[in-house]
Amino acid sequence: MVDATKDTLSSYAYELSFSDLDDKTIHQVKRTLLDSIGCLIGGFNSKTAIIARKVAPKVTESPTSSIIGTTNNTSIDIAAFANAISIRYLDFNDSYFTPGGGHPSDMISASLAAGEYCRSSGKNIITSIALAYQVFCSISDVAPMLGGREWDQGLCVGMGAALSSGKLLSLSQEELGHSLSISIVPNLPLLATRVGELSLWKGCATAHATKAGVFASILAKEGMEGPYEPFEGKNGLWEKLNVDTGKPGIINITSAISSQFEPFGITRTDFKFFPAQILTQAPTGLALEIEKLIDINEIKSIVIETYSNCVSTPESHPEKWDPKTRESADHSIPFMVASAFLYGDIGINSFTDEKIASQKIRDIISKLTIIENSSFTNKRPEESNCKMIVELNNGKIITKETSYPKGHSQNPLTDDELENKFTNLAETMISKQHAKTISSLIWDLENQKNITALLDALIIER
Repeated sequence: MVDATKDTLSSYAYELSFSDLDDKTIHQVKRTLLDSIGCLIGGFNSKTAIIARKVAPKVTESPTSSIIGTTNNTSIDIAAFANAISIRYLDFNDSYFTPGGGHPSDMISASLAAGEYCRSSGKNIITSIALAYQVFCSISDVAPMLGGREWDQGLCVGMGAALSSGKLLSLSQEELGHSLSISIVPNLPLLATRVGELSLWKGCATAHATKAGVFASILAKEGMEGPYEPFEGKNGLWEKLNVDTGKPGIINITSAISSQFEPFGITRTDFKFFPAQILTQAPTGLALEIEKLIDINEIKSIVIETYSNCVSTPESHPEKWDPKTRESADHSIPFMVASAFLYGDIGINSFTDEKIASQKIRDIISKLTIIENSSFTNKRPEESNCKMIVELNNGKIITKETSYPKGHSQNPLTDDELENKFTNLAETMISKQHAKTISSLIWDLENQKNITALLDALIIER
């Protein structure tokens, strides 16, 4: 009953230590935590976050984990769930896309909940977050979850949350293997979450996966065993994902995963400059550049050349060309581009009911076409190419193009830009000085004995 993939991941999780992390990785963990906490504060009063807090049972017997932003404590897995929902709501947290992928910072709530529960040091929490990203990115690099259009990204998230929380819970290597198995086998998430008109669940699915990963670690710590061959056995994950372990180029799936462990995955992720799906970042940025140069009333046509994942028509994806929900609007290139032209700005207030229903936005959308540029598709995922061609009524043509939109790992947000993003999000709920206290604690995380001071500073609602 040998499952080499399970053994590779659980062994790596067990052996990884803070001393294995280089300075770049440690700094990127703190950058990512700052970004995620900003998103959490910005999403704190969202409908989904309020629902999660309502259903979270209040637990008073120690040890417990905090529902961040409140003085309430709950079980470790529910805390991870509620906090991940706040992080995810705005669709402003990081992204990583290869054959699979998604939003790895959804897993950070697992490290925070488990770290608080165990009174872990800042160094151990940093290690846990780096580990979660290693698992997420390595699986994403070899398994076509989203690329295969069958399973949702929560599959990667659940695995990362299981091993990162399990490490903080001091699981043995064998227990980590069981936690990993339990996180996978009963929790295969359908891609139906992200198809058609998107519902509130779009921002909750990976939070549920995070909860499942943490719960798997709790079970494993108490002696629960998972299926022994969750990846490589009959009816295992690789079979369901149609990953051929004997395929040329992936001669041995275990070796393929191992090869992804360096450099650290968290250093290869993208931050978002706009609160919307990662595919919208490049065209939105180009639209804002062109908007400054023209009278939008003179637009005759807008053509976007991009890679295949971004291409849609009103017939193939009607919800993207006439979105009815915030969740669909922030996944819609037509809506984002039209909004950028109409308002000259994109932010967290770009998705009010009035704006989503705007006829002026639809008038601009009616002038827009999205087509595939095969050379752009061939350069994915290393590049995120997009070209926008705007023709005016007088015949003038304006063209803008990018390979690396702002926030891409090859065009990253600076620390100052990231700090500004955090402060702008935080100031929707707290004072600038309060935000500064929080960011200072995050930048100094490796020197913190535990995260009590950080969680206390994050209390918004008393």
